[in-house]
Amino acid sequence: MAKNEYPARLSIDYPAKLSRVKTFFRFILALPILAVFAILTGTFDGAYYDEQTGQLMSSSGGIIVALFLVTVLLILFRQRYPRWWFDFNLELNRFSTRVTAYLLFLTDKYPSTEEQQSVHLELDYPNVKQDLNRGMPLVKWILAFPHYVVLLLLAVPVLGAIIIAWFAVLFTGRYPKGLFDFVVGYTRWNLRVSAYAIFLITDKYPAFSLK
Repeated sequence: MAKNEYPARLSIDYPAKLSRVKTFFRFILALPILAVFAILTGTFDGAYYDEQTGQLMSSSGGIIVALFLVTVLLILFRQRYPRWWFDFNLELNRFSTRVTAYLLFLTDKYPSTEEQQSVHLELDYPNVKQDLNRGMPLVKWILAFPHYVVLLLLAVPVLGAIIIAWFAVLFTGRYPKGLFDFVVGYTRWNLRVSAYAIFLITDKYPAFSLK
């Protein structure tokens, strides 16, 4: 890693051409891989129907919450981040980002459970005793609150960009480069915040940037 690089990095190859048919039927085509992802992460675990709200609710945050909570305990009490634990987290997030890129029409490549394809995500393994303050996991989620606010505000224009891009692909077979960079930048920003507040691999505060 270069000196000024953040410990979480994401790039997605810009597609020269996208399939109009695959883009139109994207959410139907994605159902099998979404089912795999839901089972893997425990999304359906403890689900129940709330009669008052009329919504499907979940009593469990799945494996993502479990990974976060256990990592907090390991850093706080043992100052450890087991390599196999980190590697699992890395590959899980690579897979989830491939699924996300597919759903956002950033690629036509069906999400692989192993190969990186056009989505390149890197997380740097931390030296816990040297790089991480053992008490920081208790407050990072609070310190990251300004990012949550900005990302929430940006979610609306991002959704608009995705809708415009969908129509653009249907008519031209191309994803406008400016919109592509915007959506990828938003996803990259989310990754940095997650690396700081959820994956807990760094104490370096994430930049407010799409780059």
